[in-house]
Amino acid sequence: MTRLSDSEIDTYRSDGLVVPNFRLSQAKLDILSQAVDDLVGANPDIPPEYLVGPHIPGHYVTGPDLHQIFLAICMDSEVLDMVEDLIGSDIILWSSGVFCKPATVGRTVPWHQDGKYWPIRPLATCSVWIAIDDALPDNGCMRYIPGSHSQRRLWRHELTEDDDQVLNQQVASDQFDVNDARDDILHAGQMSLHDVYLIHGSNANVSGRRRAGYVMRYIPGTSRYDREMEVGQSSNIGVSDFKRRPIWLLRGVDRTDRNDFGTGHQLA
Repeated sequence: MTRLSDSEIDTYRSDGLVVPNFRLSQAKLDILSQAVDDLVGANPDIPPEYLVGPHIPGHYVTGPDLHQIFLAICMDSEVLDMVEDLIGSDIILWSSGVFCKPATVGRTVPWHQDGKYWPIRPLATCSVWIAIDDALPDNGCMRYIPGSHSQRRLWRHELTEDDDQVLNQQVASDQFDVNDARDDILHAGQMSLHDVYLIHGSNANVSGRRRAGYVMRYIPGTSRYDREMEVGQSSNIGVSDFKRRPIWLLRGVDRTDRNDFGTGHQLA
């Protein structure tokens, strides 16, 4: 079993993000990297910075069973062991996404909290961000405000109409101190895990190298994915169908007894 150390768990609790002493095997990384290349190449009309749901069959134009590669990573036992240390033994997969910033033109992701956009109550998610390429300051690695999750609240967001930004809302600048920001520097195969309330974002990619990552989202069995909840859209460059999205119970049980694990799976 792959477990987080006590100090890693403490860091996640205090900062809202941890980079574990773990790296995806080279074999798995090579497979995932090729899957990202195939996904982006097969969908040239969709901005690569916001490819949500590649693990869902039929969600994008893809080759045969490409979604299975992404789904297999979501179900990876080593990843789930670490998630279990943070949210408990009842684990539900509800989302994933490829966020690929092309060299020199990759868009900015404004400061935001993930939970602002999501139909989950009680609001809880552990996101696992896998670096497919090295994610460094010059090519737009994620940045975060440590401890911004600690009050377990959503801070005030404002609409943004900037076409160079991936998301259409951002945390109001008077809600936090940008001087507290840290870079989430990851090398290919490394990953970070972050909390749903964490304020984070990323700068544009000004380098000559791509920055691609694959993010997987998990909720505990004590939370409900509410298909009827109206949350709006988080981006002007991509649309999320929250009502029809399939979810998977990967470990344990649904403690709410209200999660719908049937909707959306008929596409499989």
